[in-house]
Formats: sequence, C-alpha cells, structure tokens
Amino acid sequence: MSPRSASVNEELRRRSRERLLDATVELVGERGYEATTLGDIADRAGSARGLVSYYFPGKRQLLQSAVHRLMHRTLEAALERAPRTDDGRERLARAIDAILGLAVERPTLMRTHMSGVLQAEGFRQCPEQQRLAALLRDTVERYGSQDVDVDYPLLRALLMGAVFAVLLPGVPMPPARLRAELFQRYGLDWDLGVPPGEEPPGGTPVEAGDQSRSK
Repeated sequence: MSPRSASVNEELRRRSRERLLDATVELVGERGYEATTLGDIADRAGSARGLVSYYFPGKRQLLQSAVHRLMHRTLEAALERAPRTDDGRERLARAIDAILGLAVERPTLMRTHMSGVLQAEGFRQCPEQQRLAALLRDTVERYGSQDVDVDYPLLRALLMGAVFAVLLPGVPMPPARLRAELFQRYGLDWDLGVPPGEEPPGGTPVEAGDQSRSK
C-alpha cells in the first residue's frame, strides 16, 4: 500500500479536529463544563484520547475553539440564507440576531464560554476565532464603517455584553430589549433580520434547512 499524500493526511487531521469540536459543543451543552472530561469528548468524537492534547492545550482552549466555530457557522448561515442580501444594514441585523439567538438557544454552552473568556486566558487566538472575526469585520465594513479597526472591536464588545446580559443568573435581560437597544444604536429597522424565536413582518424567515445548518 502506498503512503497517503500530504493533502490526504491534512484532510484527515482537519476532520479529526472538527469531530472533537462537534463533540465538545454537544457534551458541554448536555452536561456542563465540569461534568465533561477530555476523555468523554474523545470518546464521543470516536478519536484516540491522545489526539485531544495533540490539537489543544487543554479543555478550556478546546471549548473556546468549539464555541467560536459554532458562532462562525451560525453567523455564516444567517448571512447567507435566502434571500441573500448585500445590504449592509440587513446583514448587520442578521448578525445581531444570530449571536443573540445562540444565547437564547444554547444557554449552558454560551454561559460556560463567557465564563472562560472572562478568566485570565481571555480569547483563544485559534483559526475558528479568526474566521469569526473576519466575518464580523466584513459585516462592519459592509455596514459602511469608515474605521473597521475601531468599529469591529466595538461591535464585538456590544455583542458580548448582550450575550452576558441574556445569560446573567438571576437577573437576565430580555433578548428583545437588548435587540432593540442594538438596533437603535446602529439605526436598524426592527423588521430587518429575525429575532430569536420570532419572525417579524417583513423579516427574512428562517427556513428549516438553514436551522439545521446552524446547529
């Protein structure tokens, strides 16, 4: 048998890494962070346990990469769903709704992620985080920003603050109120995008295929 080519090996590594990321999202969402071990994640992914430490320095870093990947895929699906638009205002509205939607639909996972980000390690500068950042930067640019290097970090901070407010134990803020504040700040009409759990008149409906791709 001839040895596998470098491209085949690279594809196998990519798939193995993505299985670990998928398994992390599933297990932490089901059980919580403390009850999920690296061994559990490897078993769910069908991978050797040593592969986890090969790809990631630890469980917290693995979780951040997994959630950043989920956020990127969810945001990408929201921006590209039919009818696709290049209008910067509608794309920004879709982005806000996509991120708020994750806080509403996956509270355990997103609360755990936010907790890790607020600890000493902060953001993990992984490929998943970089792809998410690129998509948000592009959204800010299409919206009409004259200084993306300033406006992108501000949007990121506002979205993180909104997610934190939705998930704050004991005194959560209503997502609709947070959405209204963000839409007002950016001058967006309420019927742009799709609020979590709603389909406003004139908004872009979420089709079943789009929902499945965002999970």
